[in-house]
Amino acid sequence: MEDPLVKKLSLHGPLSSEEENALAEAVSEQRDIGADEEFISEGSEPSYSILLLEGFAARFKYTADGKRQILSVHVKGDFVDLHSFLLQPMEHGVFSLSPCTLALAPHHRIREITEGFPHLTRLLWHSTLIDGAIHREWIVNLGCRSAVSRVAHFLCELFLRLRAVGETQGRSFRLPITQNEMADIAGMSIVHLNRSVQDLRARRLLSWRGQDVSIDNWDRLSALGDFDPNYLSLPERLIPSGD
Repeated sequence: MEDPLVKKLSLHGPLSSEEENALAEAVSEQRDIGADEEFISEGSEPSYSILLLEGFAARFKYTADGKRQILSVHVKGDFVDLHSFLLQPMEHGVFSLSPCTLALAPHHRIREITEGFPHLTRLLWHSTLIDGAIHREWIVNLGCRSAVSRVAHFLCELFLRLRAVGETQGRSFRLPITQNEMADIAGMSIVHLNRSVQDLRARRLLSWRGQDVSIDNWDRLSALGDFDPNYLSLPERLIPSGD
């Protein structure tokens, strides 16, 4: 099976066999977990960073009154907490949105990469910079866009991120999350979420049946979501064109 992290990093620069081996050797073990399991806790000081090999996960924070805000969604090939190598304790948590396979990379192994593989280090740094760009775009999404535009924007982003690691079929992808989680991601009530999804369906922009989402008109959906993919730093060939 192709390493999803290698696939993702290779979009921004070729990796040598030595660099691929260094990434493989950095992983000490793999773990399978179920959906809705918190595997990184706020306040913890992990000795390893976690790579998502399969499934969906989300960063989150709780407010003092117990309200949860999802801060980002992670997909196959993402290091969900590479920054924990340098920043501790963790100021947020991470939980699984679906069953996941995790790979654990001890921090001393990551340190060896930073000391011995400068090109690979730059690629990993680049991935954390894209994480930051995604966070900034989410702030704009939650603060400035309408409910239906928020949902459209999120679906466009997720489609491209999944496409980058080979997890789409045509313009369709699997989204195994609950209505509560989707409403949390979009920063709205379930009622407003359902209205927004129905609006997108009525405009014939997408089909959403169970866990299967299909984008029926990319140009119109991305325009409605005010979606500009530049912040994802993806090759042009991954961006759909024409409908």
